[in-house]
Amino acid sequence: MKTVKPKTLKRLLNLWPPFWGSGIRVLNISEDWSYAKVRLRKHWYNRNYVNTHYGGSLFSMTDPFYMLLFLHKMGRDYLVWDKKAEIKFIKPGRKDVFAEFKISEQDLEKVKQQLQHQDKVEPVFEIDIIDSDGILIAKVWKTIHISKKKKAAS
Repeated sequence: MKTVKPKTLKRLLNLWPPFWGSGIRVLNISEDWSYAKVRLRKHWYNRNYVNTHYGGSLFSMTDPFYMLLFLHKMGRDYLVWDKKAEIKFIKPGRKDVFAEFKISEQDLEKVKQQLQHQDKVEPVFEIDIIDSDGILIAKVWKTIHISKKKKAAS
């Protein structure tokens, strides 16, 4: 894994065709990799038949962030993968929507402590997708796989 700065990753993700073409924009990735915020704007090209946000775009806006944040927080000695995701639609999204991703020091320490006694850890994170009025539009649960890299035999 090459080390990349948060600002650089933000720029790259904003140019990445699946995000750019869906109207998804990364607004912030903190310098310490503990936080990210994403916006999905409502445009004519990303709405569905009934003029609300397309569910696939709502789901996509949450896809890589916990994996990316943990990947950088854990370092090179760990494997970090998205394992599972689930979405529950609460209300139709008719305005711009936002999602935030946070990793606390307690989250990080808990994972590291568990990995001292387990081969893998698969924490689940809940993400609220809210609109510009603060109304809950959807909930997403992301399961992340984290394990220690196997040492190469000498």
